[in-house]
Amino acid sequence: METLYQERLNRYVTAMRNEKPDRIPIRPFVAEFTAKYAGYTCQEVTHDYRRAFQAVLKCAMDFDWDAMVPNMVYVWTGLTQALGLKYYAIPGVDIPPDTPFQYLEPPEEKAFMKPDEYDMLIDDPTAFLYNVWLPRVSTEIAGGDASSYRGKLALVKGAIAMNEYFNAFNTQVERMRREAGVVSAIAGILKAPLDIIADKLRGYIGLVKDLHRQPEKVLEACEALAPHLTKVALMTADPAKTVPIGFWMHRSYVPFISMKHFEKIFWPTLRPIIEELWSHGHQVLFYAEGDWTPHLETFAELPEGSIIFHVDRTDILEAHKKLGRKFCLSGGLPNYLLSFGTPDDVRRYCKKIIDTVASDGGYIMDASAIIQSDAKVENIKAMTDFTRRYGKYEDDPPRVSAESNPPTHMQKSKVKPGVCIPWSVKRKEIPRITGDENILEEIWEEIESYGYIFIWQILLSF
Repeated sequence: METLYQERLNRYVTAMRNEKPDRIPIRPFVAEFTAKYAGYTCQEVTHDYRRAFQAVLKCAMDFDWDAMVPNMVYVWTGLTQALGLKYYAIPGVDIPPDTPFQYLEPPEEKAFMKPDEYDMLIDDPTAFLYNVWLPRVSTEIAGGDASSYRGKLALVKGAIAMNEYFNAFNTQVERMRREAGVVSAIAGILKAPLDIIADKLRGYIGLVKDLHRQPEKVLEACEALAPHLTKVALMTADPAKTVPIGFWMHRSYVPFISMKHFEKIFWPTLRPIIEELWSHGHQVLFYAEGDWTPHLETFAELPEGSIIFHVDRTDILEAHKKLGRKFCLSGGLPNYLLSFGTPDDVRRYCKKIIDTVASDGGYIMDASAIIQSDAKVENIKAMTDFTRRYGKYEDDPPRVSAESNPPTHMQKSKVKPGVCIPWSVKRKEIPRITGDENILEEIWEEIESYGYIFIWQILLSF
């Protein structure tokens, strides 16, 4: 099994480095499909992550895949319910038990951040999340009363539950390796500053109005968020720098925003993040949901090898033409074919993709978007079996590029990313220190990082 794991890891990494492995790696981002295949409801795998893990393991053992996400049904609604988060519809509670969880964006007048609160966010993003945002998104900490009995319980339960969940991922990754020889596909989390404002703060409608009424404040907010989003990505990334950081791209492309706002706000505050991560040796998987075709030339400005570009509705031929020389591509197989097509339809489309963009390597087979419970098992098998048979490279041996790029610089944050209350603040509260101050500072900021990562993970992951 370890030999199989190493073969798959080398195949996956070689493709991600835009080189030619022995054959095309298969890395399906399978979410609620795993529940259907393993005989669970959506409620079971969403509300009990242990069942979600077991469903992933069953798929890992039964399908010939190179890499999977340890749990693509990533939002654990047991945790979101403990915190009373308002923006999720939970299977078996708010929606039928066999419906995947839903994100509930509030109407504009009930947005979790008001249009006149940008300065508060810019001044100290972490403090804003704790003091303003969390009480608004949580029914348990409603009205800002974290000192109430239920508010205290929610924070304690939420923190301990998050710690348990993320620690369990380590065991899940090891089980995938040991029991199925399957690689954990990604590590870490990243979202663009502008997407965060749209997703969890102002809402899409609120953001669009702000882009026209107060674009300078939106830009300042994105600049303030960027160092923190970079820090969280680094804190959660693969320490071995083997698999990429997952970057979930939502709705910052034309026509959701204008090309002007893309060029003036979205890209200038995202590009430094990607370059900073690459300077630390971390690739980023651009999971480009929707159609990003108009922006391909802009993405081509990034350092060679720094990203993997995932094709959803983007024109895959244009992506190959404009990005293929510098970056690996993945995806492009329409989800509607997996749900409503036949195995022959799937095989024909896989052949089309392989013939047009994968002949020289640098391609990973996957669906266009996350695979949910409507996909047919026979179509998933057709994708897998055809790619294994047809997607072999006969000539060049696999090789992995390990080139590095010079570091880049990004705007400094007003508040040090990684902690909530810096040691410099705490130090003023201590009249006298008789021992080694360095050890006090080291442990203070280590423990502070727990409170920091908790609130940012709530924002980014839950």
